[in-house]
Amino acid sequence: MSVTPEPAARRVAVITGASSGIGEATARALASAGLSVVLLARRADRIQALAGQLDDSAFAIQADVTDPDSLSAAATRVESEMGGADVLVNNAGIMLLAPFNPAQHADHRRMIETNLLGAMNATEVFLDQLRAKRGDLVNLSSVAGRTARPGNAVYAATKWGMNGWSESLRQELHPDVRVMVIEPGAVATELTDHITHPETKQAAEQMYEQMAITAGDIAEIIAFAVTRPRRVTINEILIRPTAQP
Repeated sequence: MSVTPEPAARRVAVITGASSGIGEATARALASAGLSVVLLARRADRIQALAGQLDDSAFAIQADVTDPDSLSAAATRVESEMGGADVLVNNAGIMLLAPFNPAQHADHRRMIETNLLGAMNATEVFLDQLRAKRGDLVNLSSVAGRTARPGNAVYAATKWGMNGWSESLRQELHPDVRVMVIEPGAVATELTDHITHPETKQAAEQMYEQMAITAGDIAEIIAFAVTRPRRVTINEILIRPTAQP
C-alpha cells in the first residue's frame, strides 16, 4: 500500500521594513514563491493591509528595529506560532542624505540606529531560529556600501558597515546559515521622501525620476537567491539601474 507523504512545511520568511518599497515587494515575491511571510514594520495599518492582500500564510507583526523588546516579542511569536524563521530579510532602512554638518546630527543617529544597529538587533533575536533551521540571512545594503560621494557620508558609513558585518557573519555562520548581501542602486521607493535637507532632496528626486528601477526588480532577485538549492550560496549581488553611472 502506497502512502502519500505529508506536504513539506512552508519556509517562513521574516521581512523588516515590510510596509513599503523593497520590503513590501519582497513579501509579495516570496509569497508567490511559496514561502510564508512575516511582515515586520512600525506602520501596523500598512502591513495588516498587505497581509490581507496575500494568502493566509502572511502575518503582520508591528515591530520597530530600533526597539529590541518589540523584536524579541516578534521572534517569540514566530517561534511559537510558526516554528521559527527560515529566512530573515533585513530590509528596514532610511536614507537621509545631506552635507555632513552638526545640523544633521539627529538624522545621522537615526540612520545608524535603523540601518546598521537595527539589522543587528533583528539578527540577534532571530539568529538561533536561523541556525536551527539552516536558514538564510539577507542583508539589504546599497551601492553606497561600495562607493561614497559628497552628501552621503553617514548613509555610506552605515552601508559599508553592513557589508563588513555581513562578510564577517558569512564566515562565522558557515555552513549553518547562508548570508547574502543585496546592494541596490537607485530604486523607486519612499527613501527620498524622508530626506530633510531641501537641496539634497531635490537633487535626489530628480536623479531617481530619471533612472530608478522598481522595488519589484530587487524583490525578484532576493526571491531567486533564497530559493537556490542549499548547495549554492549567492553571497553578494550588486544591482544598478542600467542608466546609473
